[in-house]
Amino acid sequence: MSRPPAVVLKYYCYQATLSLGFISPIFTLFLLYRNLDYTQIALLSTLYASLTVVSEVPTGYIGDRIGRRDSLIVSTVCMTASILGFVVARSFLALAVLYVLWTFALVFRSGSDDAWLYETLQTELDTDRFAHVGGRGTAVNQGVTVVAALIGGVLYELDPTLPFLVSGLLNGAGVFVLFTLPRNPEYSDPDRDVLSPIDAIRFVRNHLSASPLRSFVAYVALFFALTAAVESYVHPIATEMLGIPVEWIGPLYAGFSLLSAGVSYHAGTVEDAFGVRATTTVVPLIFAVSLVIPVFAPLFALPMFFVRTGSRTLLRPLVNQYINDHSASIGRATVLSAASMVYALVKLPFTIAWPYRRRVLAARCGCFAGWGCTRRTHCTRRIHGGFCVGFLHAFVECVFTRKRTELGFRLETRRVTTDEFEANRLEDGD
Repeated sequence: MSRPPAVVLKYYCYQATLSLGFISPIFTLFLLYRNLDYTQIALLSTLYASLTVVSEVPTGYIGDRIGRRDSLIVSTVCMTASILGFVVARSFLALAVLYVLWTFALVFRSGSDDAWLYETLQTELDTDRFAHVGGRGTAVNQGVTVVAALIGGVLYELDPTLPFLVSGLLNGAGVFVLFTLPRNPEYSDPDRDVLSPIDAIRFVRNHLSASPLRSFVAYVALFFALTAAVESYVHPIATEMLGIPVEWIGPLYAGFSLLSAGVSYHAGTVEDAFGVRATTTVVPLIFAVSLVIPVFAPLFALPMFFVRTGSRTLLRPLVNQYINDHSASIGRATVLSAASMVYALVKLPFTIAWPYRRRVLAARCGCFAGWGCTRRTHCTRRIHGGFCVGFLHAFVECVFTRKRTELGFRLETRRVTTDEFEANRLEDGD
């Protein structure tokens, strides 16, 4: 196997600095330590989700204007400031400001990171290697997350602010790594073509409203929203239905991260073997089937969560590869950010209203999204897959509710848990 180019190795180093493993297992505990209640935590989560929807496209456009690498630098500075801010912030208002910074960090990265990597590979290697390099970058990130998560719990016992201090230093190192990465070649030309804000809106509309991205983005938005919704069940089902001790939840999430690392490392291999279309059709159907099995055999709920993690991790680089392949260079980050906005918009009802009417919302959103995927598209496989995933999710929601009554267990209805925090922020972008 040939050695990757130096720029790819630097990209892997950058991905390592993005890990939030030190703070993700203890984040909600820390907010409670700062005397927030669950209502306030839910408000912060809603602030993040809403701000993400409205700022995705503008920050993607800025990334296309100032340069994708420079956008990533802005993102990393915002993230570092936000994480370190948790060391000193104590009031709800101060924490809300940090959430805004956190959101800006993620939306400035969203779109720009994949656009930068795609354009760089076009110059340095081959764009067909995008899923390989992107997937292995995610594998590096998840590997660091596993180790950091184990250390983060120990640091929290010593001092609740220590995980944030160490995580801030790790993320801050990403700024120095980014300065060693090259800018995309077109930004060295002062006379290059640029899109005005109005042109950028038309550009996004023309790309996302036309085949093949129209049906594809709608389909994967549904899939990502449903996998995020299922994430909300991990903690209550693991502890109350399966009887897993609370102290084993950390190692359970470490197992999820290890699985993500392995799956993402081989994402390019899967693409080479089966192709993007076949993979994005079959994987969601496998996930849908895994949702049904625990209804009849509850012990299979745990493997279902692993299927959920693996399927989401596998599809992320393949989806970004497909969108990149069907986007023009001049507005690439804007189109990718617009797709991320669609994902966030579909996920938003689950984030805001899940604690109150999760069963009804799942049925409505799932069936509506499945119906939306069937309109005006010639891709029969994605039609069938989108409808099945939406329908099966609604079906499982209803049956799980009846099943838990029969078994005599009660699922927790806390508005925000550690796993919800991770789902909102890391799937991410990425």
